[in-house]
Amino acid sequence: MNFTAIDFETANRQTHSACSVALTVVRNNQIVDEYYTLIKPDTWFDATNIRIHGIREQDVLHSPYFPEIWEEMSSYFTAEQLVVAHNMPFDKRILQGTLNYYGVEQPSFQTLCTVQSSRRLLKQLPNHKLNTVAAHYGIPLNHHHALDDSRACAKILINQEKENGIETLKSLVKYS
Repeated sequence: MNFTAIDFETANRQTHSACSVALTVVRNNQIVDEYYTLIKPDTWFDATNIRIHGIREQDVLHSPYFPEIWEEMSSYFTAEQLVVAHNMPFDKRILQGTLNYYGVEQPSFQTLCTVQSSRRLLKQLPNHKLNTVAAHYGIPLNHHHALDDSRACAKILINQEKENGIETLKSLVKYS
């Protein structure tokens, strides 16, 4: 399976408040590349979000704004690409909100949410949060660090494909 897993952390509830992003690139069910960066959001940091991920305003003072990193990331968001996230509605909303904020054209790409695949394929779990599903597969996780989260998401999907086959997962792919 070929795909890119994505994870954002945000400074606050605003859809353009991305303060870190990570990509984990998978080719033939192997992680072949990873990308992580802090982002300087054009907004403020909320104490609740800081408690979740530990990223503070001073941590991103010298980080790039989103348009600078989008130049590096955009090649992973094409009509042929499958982009995966654990809770895709959140990550897609942040991507779209940030692109809209900076006036950047919205890309079209395929998506798959590993929360949805986990709900369908791992009904025995008490919940389908990232840390629960990662623990089920024995995947180490420093939860709410974007790179760890995107890597865990990638490994979850790799495991689900091995256990259930690609055809089972294809029915969960959406086109945007």
